[in-house]
Amino acid sequence: MSVSAITEATQYLTFKLDEEVFALDVSKVKEILEYTTVTKVPQTPDFMRGVINLRGSVVPVIDLRLKFGMTVTEQSINTCIIVAEVDMEGETILLGALADSVQEVNEMEPEQIEAAPHIGTRLNTDFIKGMGKQDNYFVMILDIDKVFSSDDLAGIQSSDMP
Repeated sequence: MSVSAITEATQYLTFKLDEEVFALDVSKVKEILEYTTVTKVPQTPDFMRGVINLRGSVVPVIDLRLKFGMTVTEQSINTCIIVAEVDMEGETILLGALADSVQEVNEMEPEQIEAAPHIGTRLNTDFIKGMGKQDNYFVMILDIDKVFSSDDLAGIQSSDMP
């Protein structure tokens, strides 16, 4: 989905990774959990921190900081898990994303959102839906369905416990 596809005001959940502010469309967010024990699953990518039990369902937990080339998320009082729905090849899966802190829900009009920067052909910015302008800073609006490749998610799904 490109910025031109955003034609009406949309609500976004904003959250921090390190000092950067990111956002997800609230329609993709199912719930926000306090950080809890994450069970490590062997032979999974580094950004896959493990799984949690969410009311009897196994939910993979991803460290977005590691996925984006940042340092590992350190647990603090504000660390939380954002549970989101991710579309993968026509199937919807629940995925937990670690965040340093959740900020707030903001509504942004289409004119507040600019296209993601195009930085040559080597850097893939397809997972950035746009750059939202909030006061004096930009918010990176993520397209959670494109943050992970099918290969990433296939590796996670095949490691899911029964």
